[in-house]
Amino acid sequence: MGPEIIFNAFTGLTDRQKEQFSRLGELYNYWNARINVVSRKDMDNFYLHHVLHSLAIAKYVSFKAYAEVMDAGTGGGFPGIPLAILFPETSFFLVDSIGKKIKVVKEVASALELENVEAVQLRMEQVDRSFDFIVSRAVTALPDFVRWVGYKFQSKSFHRLPNGILYLKGGELGEELNALPKKYRITVYPLAEHFPQLYFQTKKLVHLR
Repeated sequence: MGPEIIFNAFTGLTDRQKEQFSRLGELYNYWNARINVVSRKDMDNFYLHHVLHSLAIAKYVSFKAYAEVMDAGTGGGFPGIPLAILFPETSFFLVDSIGKKIKVVKEVASALELENVEAVQLRMEQVDRSFDFIVSRAVTALPDFVRWVGYKFQSKSFHRLPNGILYLKGGELGEELNALPKKYRITVYPLAEHFPQLYFQTKKLVHLR
């Protein structure tokens, strides 16, 4: 399964975006053989499990040109790198505490000439900036994640979706959601409403604001 799954899900991509998405597979194959950032058994489903999953966020919010987005605990660059390709005028700040993963992110961003990506080795709780949105893919239990970054988004919103956290996670979320501070407003979106693949049947996007 290749980049065509992205082209089918997101029509209207430019030739440059199509080229960048097409190159992602080879770039991650190259770097993953040297620094393991994606499960090797998962590389056969790279575009479905990592790229399309990351881009699911774009089905709910279209980041504006002046927006600032932090990918907290980006790992090998997900969801930040695919989103940066899709929204080339939005600024993305990718952070992870593991230096070798940030090295891969920087190399991939450089190879794709993504000038809207800044990657830094840093613990997410150490970031002293605020953003319009904070995105992430299931890096930890949701209550811990919110404790670390739940105060780092700006209150004034310019998007249809209010500023806040956009957290991709699968499975049963009831216990984690119940453990969150009551001050947050929470909306859970099932990704299956946009993607028919079996992989997305239990996947969700949690929006906290």
